[in-house]
Amino acid sequence: MKDTRTLVGDEIIDHVSTLVEDVFARLAAIRSGAEALLAEDSLRARDLARLRPEVVGALGELVTGAGFITAPNLLVDQELGFQWWTLTPGEEPVQLLISLDPASEHFLDYTRQPWFTIPRETAQRHITGPYVDYLCSDEYALTFTVPLNVRQGFAGVVGADVFVKDFERAVFPHLRDFRGRAALVNSQGRFIVSNNVGQATGALARELDVPAWWSAGAIPRAENGVVLRRCGETPIALVAEQAGSAAS
Repeated sequence: MKDTRTLVGDEIIDHVSTLVEDVFARLAAIRSGAEALLAEDSLRARDLARLRPEVVGALGELVTGAGFITAPNLLVDQELGFQWWTLTPGEEPVQLLISLDPASEHFLDYTRQPWFTIPRETAQRHITGPYVDYLCSDEYALTFTVPLNVRQGFAGVVGADVFVKDFERAVFPHLRDFRGRAALVNSQGRFIVSNNVGQATGALARELDVPAWWSAGAIPRAENGVVLRRCGETPIALVAEQAGSAAS
């Protein structure tokens, strides 16, 4: 019988890459709208509400939340700006309101969050997670963010939230069909989803130094019966048993 494990691995990578690129593509309209706003003088907090059509339009499919988050001091009337909407199936979109007042005990300093700091520092799009999103849902989530830059420099990020359970539902049929252990990990080596119950979401793949592999260029490799491959141009990798290796 023909061994199809390599082919199935390719299918997983292609499918994950397509899902991720689709989420990032949903942010294009928000980014264009934000760029148009930034071209105006004296941008105020209330002006961010004009992005509502683009933000709400990005919701749906895997995306449960989306919006634009400004860099500090971009607005003329307050230090921070946050325009974010969420969607629950069967309900209307709801704006997420958070405290942007540093004097408030409920203040959220989003400038310290990795979904904000990493795109700011690298000028590259990023996926944060899996992490428990205590702000929006108390569920495991992935946050997709893209930096927005203007002539004056970094202006903020546009982003989208995806529940891990929905991402898992979309990719698990491909993982299930793989004849052996297969999992998706982030660039820090934490499991996002796996076909092995022993590899829980958020747990670290301790047998692999994924961060070092990623820093070295994420070149596909096979070592000790395990294949490590990046899923397209996304910050997600496939960890799978090499064809012919025995499950442990």
